[in-house]
Amino acid sequence: MITAIISILWLVCGYSIALGESSPYWGGFGEIFAKNLTADGMSDDGLPDYLVFAFQMTFFIITPALMVGAFVERMKFSAMILFTSLWALLVYAPVCHWVWGGNGFMLDWGTKDLAGGIVVHITAGIGALAACILVGPRKGYPTAQFQPHNLPMCVTGTGMLWVGWFGFNAGSGLVADGSAAQTLVVTHISAATATIVWSLSEKVKHGKASVLGAVTGAIAGLAAITPASGDVGPMGALVIGTASGFICWFASTAVKSKFGYDDSLDVVGVHGVGGLVGTLLVAFFAAEALGGKSGGDYSMGAQFIVQLKASAITIVYTLIVSVIILYLVKAICGGSLRVTESEEEEGLDLTAHGESGYN
Repeated sequence: MITAIISILWLVCGYSIALGESSPYWGGFGEIFAKNLTADGMSDDGLPDYLVFAFQMTFFIITPALMVGAFVERMKFSAMILFTSLWALLVYAPVCHWVWGGNGFMLDWGTKDLAGGIVVHITAGIGALAACILVGPRKGYPTAQFQPHNLPMCVTGTGMLWVGWFGFNAGSGLVADGSAAQTLVVTHISAATATIVWSLSEKVKHGKASVLGAVTGAIAGLAAITPASGDVGPMGALVIGTASGFICWFASTAVKSKFGYDDSLDVVGVHGVGGLVGTLLVAFFAAEALGGKSGGDYSMGAQFIVQLKASAITIVYTLIVSVIILYLVKAICGGSLRVTESEEEEGLDLTAHGESGYN
């Protein structure tokens, strides 16, 4: 349903807000209903306008969908649809314009974010954090044991994501050349490294490495390399993968436990933290001396300040607007974001949709 609804919103006004050129802060309504797109139209990158429209729509779809993992099985279906729809238009689209829009102010700063460390992962992580706190924890959390529902399906999904990430990252260069190939390679190296580091962290802490930890580590490495993948070399990918594997593991275990928020599928710890790790580290590993592509008078310190400012503004903006949207949705949905306790116990397949996942 998110795919369906968000796709229509992209057509109606999302594309215009995100990629229009009304101002450095938002795209405006000049491109609503894709009114200026034609089959013969070409972007500044030499690609068909409709191809850019479709490619960017996939980011618009996946980002609000990422947040659902933080509050799964306890938010009302109507609340989930309203929250993700409003969030896509009021959080994702403006931030997308800031970083990727033709005249966005963060783009003008020289912010490095090839495929969405800021635009996708930081925004989704912060939105997920606000949502899971305001919705509240699952019944029994954190004392009850919550086992993974289906590990083979989890591994299968991770494999699809790992390969699909090549399209997001390498495709975001908008060309098929050596640079895109390098982006693909560093994406893979970061994911592989983070998989190993997360598994080693589990082994040291608990005495056993799990397949759930391995696949979660892979996603952490993929999220972290996303903003950096167009600027770093294999050395940078190795370090970013190592850093994200450990830092995201720590955030998803110790930090989550310390603060007690119920982020069911570790959207905050993996996507939010991973996106931030990569967004900051690209400032260093983009340097030619460390295997990156930025030569000449490139300044790691100056670039780090740019990355830090862009991240901080995005975090604050996303948190404030997400909280406002959640309270608005709560008021619209009868004063509560979540289902009743009995509905949660019976399961939302049955209570919200009248069907069973398995027969």
